[in-house]
Amino acid sequence: MSAKLDWHATMNTEPADEEPDDWDKRIFSTGCADENARLTDCYYEKKDWRACKHEMEAFRECWKRKGNDKRVETKEA
Repeated sequence: MSAKLDWHATMNTEPADEEPDDWDKRIFSTGCADENARLTDCYYEKKDWRACKHEMEAFRECWKRKGNDKRVETKEA
């Protein structure tokens, strides 16, 4: 069996981590988890924050709309 197949078999037999970690809990508590996921996916795909301006703006709008800018100290760039 090749190394690639061995790795794939291992990944499919391990139990799924269903419990959200502290990071996930914090992101979900903002109410902007979907926007955050789209932003991080964009960066992962493009490796350049400048190419993710629309996703960043959507995240910022959600952040403000949900009142997170008042809940935590944030500074406008």
